[in-house]
Amino acid sequence: MATVLLLRHGRTTSNASGELAGRRPVELDDTGRGQAERTGARLRVLPLAAVVTSPLIRCRTTVELALPGVTPVVDEGLIECGYGDWEGRPLKELAQDPLWPVVQQHPSAAVFPNGEAMAAMSARAVATIRRWDAQVTEAHGPDALWLACSHGDVIKAIIADAMGLHLDQFQRIVADPASVSVIRYTPTRPFVVRLNDTADLASLIPPPAAADRSEAAVGGGAGGGA
Repeated sequence: MATVLLLRHGRTTSNASGELAGRRPVELDDTGRGQAERTGARLRVLPLAAVVTSPLIRCRTTVELALPGVTPVVDEGLIECGYGDWEGRPLKELAQDPLWPVVQQHPSAAVFPNGEAMAAMSARAVATIRRWDAQVTEAHGPDALWLACSHGDVIKAIIADAMGLHLDQFQRIVADPASVSVIRYTPTRPFVVRLNDTADLASLIPPPAAADRSEAAVGGGAGGGA
């Protein structure tokens, strides 16, 4: 199966001000634009077979800055969690809401007022990634690399699923702005190859005549570039 790079959008004006952006048309700030451009230098060494993005402007701008000339496919399945009445409010204020401890400790039970359940967000995000991964694999082969640009909680939910974690554990995962996390799906299980990564990505290119990558490397292996 193909390998997906999960790119979180760059920092936004809401990230900087401590507000919950949700699905509002929040733009990248200057720091976020710089993050996206620097991430592009890392991504452009990779032969990406497909680029898919959330429809929100902060993700589309991140892809535009990182990969100029690439026209991504917009997929609603990668959109931010629907936070409903929480959107646009300061996180410090939301921390006093009775729902906050549920979101932190038992997110699988969290349903945002006039919004989405976190469990529903997780299910549609994972289904979207797995559907695209199967399509990319069918079209380009099992060594293909592709990119999906989305949002922090969405990416964390996808990673938690790949790690076999219950959604209630997904708050243990970090996905910083403009970070890249990488999952290689196989017929038997997913492998989390990178997590919240901001370093060089060239080692993700599979070597010629790669060994069976559905098996774990005993002793840890020599890495993707060997």
